[in-house]
Amino acid sequence: QSGTKVCLCPFLPQQPLEVSTCLYVVQHPAEESRVLRTVPLLAACLPQGKCNVIVGRRFNEEKHPELAAVCRDDRTLILYPGPKSQNLEELAQRLEISAVKHNVIIIDGTWSQAKNMFLKNSMFHLPKQVQLNRNLSSQYVIRTQPSNICLSTLECAAVALSVLEKNDEIQEILLRPLKALCSFQLQHGAQVHHSKEHLLRNGMYDKPMPKNKRKIKRMEKLMTDHNVCPR
Repeated sequence: QSGTKVCLCPFLPQQPLEVSTCLYVVQHPAEESRVLRTVPLLAACLPQGKCNVIVGRRFNEEKHPELAAVCRDDRTLILYPGPKSQNLEELAQRLEISAVKHNVIIIDGTWSQAKNMFLKNSMFHLPKQVQLNRNLSSQYVIRTQPSNICLSTLECAAVALSVLEKNDEIQEILLRPLKALCSFQLQHGAQVHHSKEHLLRNGMYDKPMPKNKRKIKRMEKLMTDHNVCPR
């Protein structure tokens, strides 16, 4: 029902969550105009200055000196899966991580937008690259994800913060407004969006198969690889 308004305030924490970690959400410009975004929910749960949103496709020292300084800081981690990524949980166990105030950079966009932004911005290659290995299926069922283990920006932030702050309650509190949003949308006619992986595995994928060899390979990988989000 278009025009039906929903207030998610009852599902937000009464006070912003006290965290020492500072988030930098690097957002693709296309995300700003999307109706169902998770970053505003994230920002509403955290103190001012702990969730910094920087919009753009290309970033450099001259135009973004603060972000460049964050990327050079050895306490900064960038959440992006890949062969060079370390498991954040293992890293947190190895280091005396709670004694350090970390910065975490998260790229907010579709999978292909995030990949493009990571590859084309050399400053994003400076921080330590980490990925999440928690067995968590996305609650964000009103927007299609490529695979079952791909998470929304809010979910990534929730897991990363709970690991770095050594407090699992953070994850639960941050996911509460997302679950409420999805529940409301489903009650008002939204459809459950299964991941592309789920549709392919269950013979429910009804779009024409791609002709591009690289895209075909990526879809085959979705079918066979359970551990990698296809960035």
